[in-house]
Amino acid sequence: MFERAPDGTAFALTGPRDGPLVVLIHGLGLTRHLWDPHLPAFRDFRVLAYDLYGHGDSAPTPETASLTVFSNQLAGLLDHIGAQRAHVVGFSIGGMINRRFALDHPGNLDRLVILNSPHDRGEEAQQLVEDRARSVRDQGAFSTFDAALKRWFTPQFLALGDGSNLVRAWREQVDAESYAQAAWVLANGVRELIAPKPPITAPTLVMTCENDSGSTPKHSQDIAAEIDGSLCKIIPTLQHLGLMEDPDAFTSPIVDFLKRT
Repeated sequence: MFERAPDGTAFALTGPRDGPLVVLIHGLGLTRHLWDPHLPAFRDFRVLAYDLYGHGDSAPTPETASLTVFSNQLAGLLDHIGAQRAHVVGFSIGGMINRRFALDHPGNLDRLVILNSPHDRGEEAQQLVEDRARSVRDQGAFSTFDAALKRWFTPQFLALGDGSNLVRAWREQVDAESYAQAAWVLANGVRELIAPKPPITAPTLVMTCENDSGSTPKHSQDIAAEIDGSLCKIIPTLQHLGLMEDPDAFTSPIVDFLKRT
């Protein structure tokens, strides 16, 4: 079951009504259901999980997509549910959106958790990612899908098929135009997050996986280096969608971080 905000955003609220609010933002081509296996670990929190514009059950993007548009989507959703502040956890493009939110709406943020999210890629890698985004624009949402699966999952997990089938089903739900625009935001939007002025000041945890080739350990270390007092954790062995292979490897350090006073 889900509710719908006035702008067409689909969302679900779970957990105790008096618990601290945690917002969970999924990645490109996924949905809020990415977080379903993680929810039991957040049993002491009020959890807001929602679909980005053009994903899952949400309406298409109401204007040309950008990190600011997605940041404002979250701000509007918090206003809709009557929440003043929240911890915000974001995966991949979600970890770009929550950084933009930290810059645009710092008064609404308690703690920030950035998962498997890109940073300064260098010009060669940046060009490759932008080329993939152009392929999505020209050839559709599945143009890079099969190659991406090998970057996202370990071979052992990929062979089981469950994860790839689920991700495929989520990709089939996207609005084609919204997805193409969001793919460009993932590719190009990272430029505005490098050494922002003023810097992010919220207490922050940055995590990625040892073998995430698109959101590398160096990216996470560089993000953390730009946020005073932040923590950085690298999960061994796993790849980009490691949070699907081993949810506890992520939820345990996240919950521990969010409960610190």
